[in-house]
Amino acid sequence: MADSTSEDDREAGTLPLYPSHVWLRSRGRVLIQEQQRLKSALWFAIGQIVDEESMHRNINATPQFIGALTELVWTQIENVAIDLESFSHHASRATVTTDDVLLLARKNPDLQQLMEAFVEERKAVAGSANKSGRGAGRGAGRGKARAP
Repeated sequence: MADSTSEDDREAGTLPLYPSHVWLRSRGRVLIQEQQRLKSALWFAIGQIVDEESMHRNINATPQFIGALTELVWTQIENVAIDLESFSHHASRATVTTDDVLLLARKNPDLQQLMEAFVEERKAVAGSANKSGRGAGRGAGRGKARAP
């Protein structure tokens, strides 16, 4: 995938909002900038949630609390990502699947049960959508010919 930005634009810091991941892997500095952008978005989202809960409970939360909570969540996300990659790699797959996510939840039975129910519900919805659609699945067009 070719990137339309010039080397000068990259060095000057005027990068596109979503640079290609191939280029990100070859440039450590840009990867760090992307991580900082994501961490800022996470901080903003957590700040909104904390503000909303603070209003409901009539309490105050300091910016330091929001920052610490953001770091905690970021570290947890990194650990989850590493574990999911390890599970898929162990299964000789390049893609993380729902089985990997369910395996990650194995130490929390309540969470695992909720996640399994969610996966089953999504499979049921996908199954009913495939049955109602024509020509969308395996064997489409095979079978008895219809009378005109």
